[in-house]
Amino acid sequence: MKTLKLKRRQASGDPGAYQAAVLAGYEGRVRAALESLDRMEFARRLWAKDPTLWKTEPQHQEIARQRLGWLTVADRMAEHWPELRAVAQEVRAAGFRHIVLLGMGGSSLCPQVLRQTFGSVPGYPDLAVLDTTDPAAILSLERSLDLAKAIFIVSTKSGTTTETLSFYAYFYEKVRAIRGDRSGENFIAITDRGTPLEKIAQKRGFRRVFLNPPDIGGRYSALSYFGLVPAALMGLDVERLLDRGQSMAQAYGPMVPAARSPGLWLGAVMAELARAGRDKVTFVSSQDISAFSCWAEQLLAESTGKEGQGLIPVQGEPLGSLAVYDHGRLFTHLRLDPDAALDAGVRALEEAGHPVVTLRLRDAYDLGGEFFRWEVATATAGALLGINPFDEPNVQESKDNTKRVLSQYLSSGRLPEEVPAVTQGGMSLYGAAGPNGSLTSSLAAFLAQARPGDYLALLAYLPPFPAHETALQAIRLGLRDRLRAATTLGYGPRFLHSTGQLHKGGPDTGLFVEITADDTKDIPIPGESHTFGILKRAQALGDLEALRSKGRRVVRLHLGPDVEAGLKWLTGAIGTMAGHYNCGV
Repeated sequence: MKTLKLKRRQASGDPGAYQAAVLAGYEGRVRAALESLDRMEFARRLWAKDPTLWKTEPQHQEIARQRLGWLTVADRMAEHWPELRAVAQEVRAAGFRHIVLLGMGGSSLCPQVLRQTFGSVPGYPDLAVLDTTDPAAILSLERSLDLAKAIFIVSTKSGTTTETLSFYAYFYEKVRAIRGDRSGENFIAITDRGTPLEKIAQKRGFRRVFLNPPDIGGRYSALSYFGLVPAALMGLDVERLLDRGQSMAQAYGPMVPAARSPGLWLGAVMAELARAGRDKVTFVSSQDISAFSCWAEQLLAESTGKEGQGLIPVQGEPLGSLAVYDHGRLFTHLRLDPDAALDAGVRALEEAGHPVVTLRLRDAYDLGGEFFRWEVATATAGALLGINPFDEPNVQESKDNTKRVLSQYLSSGRLPEEVPAVTQGGMSLYGAAGPNGSLTSSLAAFLAQARPGDYLALLAYLPPFPAHETALQAIRLGLRDRLRAATTLGYGPRFLHSTGQLHKGGPDTGLFVEITADDTKDIPIPGESHTFGILKRAQALGDLEALRSKGRRVVRLHLGPDVEAGLKWLTGAIGTMAGHYNCGV
């Protein structure tokens, strides 16, 4: 297939990032989409915050109208940089050694990206992010802290997020046991004005309360207080990060043609290739900036995964041989430093006829510009696909199911567990039994449902420990190589605030393997009648119910009390399944 390579460098004064594309025969479609954007005056109307760009229904327009503050938030935050710097110096001078971000989804992902990208800054407290209700993970974090010298950032837009307030309740009691009436000095809140969290913070004397602009949704909040307060406290150059965001914004302008506008161009590429069946936006990144794709995963999945369509982000999946890729991929190469092996792999993809977008960054601070580029690109793709990129209509269902499951637990003292289809070696499978009733044949029968263009999602309600991550990565790659299907990996319940919307509202092309296990230790949630372990299990059951109610292909594998042994078994079992299934390609 003949390919056309398009390259451009942004003009002097713009961010300077290099972008290129090998569109593998889709040039005409993308060009037509860009011309359509110009005819509809998309850039001008975007900057005017025109909600009619996305939907005609008044309720959708009202949602969009209330969620467009991210367009100018970098300029607004630049005015508060001296305040952020002062708070960072205050925290440093007070002798704090740890920063713990308590949050989920849009409140936690940008800080996690910054921590993994920039590491620990000498002379400043080290940042950790807690976004799991797993008791073992919470206890492991607690053991790593000197609680008297830890400052906790309680971060939630609504001020009501169940997981975040549970984290807060737990650690507030721990700090109060040490510091008594002065325990509030170890806490900072980031929320919207008028939320329950703001009231809690005022009552208990938090060190600071940052009230975010209310017209910004969580997944578009990277350059707001939600991303910048943790960045400042951990010692990053927030002014520099904001400057890169502002520079990227200046590359757009209301009169810039779509073909020259970095985000509009990227949005057109993603939307048009998704329409052509290449909806698996697969991130291939330089190691030092690879964490960025975790943030972009939520942005794409939660913004576009609705009305039976959507962009399916694939992050954390290492490059494989060309034979494992079907025709459903669009590769996005985020390149920082030269990497001979990675660059060669990307060239091989291009030469094999796969579309590849390359975005080259000058340094890690260019992520400030990338946050903005991808926000614009996502909003643009949403308009071209005819969806509202600012709502999340299917997220509430899993939350409601969790509340119902917890209510049943409180009334009966037990969770509403179903009878497993297969039980073997301390493990159980919930779904349909295979031909001979074994775990291996049952999983193989489930995977045999894979069709060309499908993706496979591992939903792991397990402690997010390095050993588990290594095993789960081996499992996903084994499944990718055998099914020739894109794979995703998410830890529960955090993915409910990220890709969960896509799972229920996006295209019916997913196979979902929910992986659960017994908690060997559990811890109470102060003020609640259930524990963190019960909350996590209720969330897993609630999400399983939500997936089934949408007719999704889903199976639950319960590993029992020994997670390591269960993952080892699953890794080996996949190798024996090769003759049992194929995806028809």
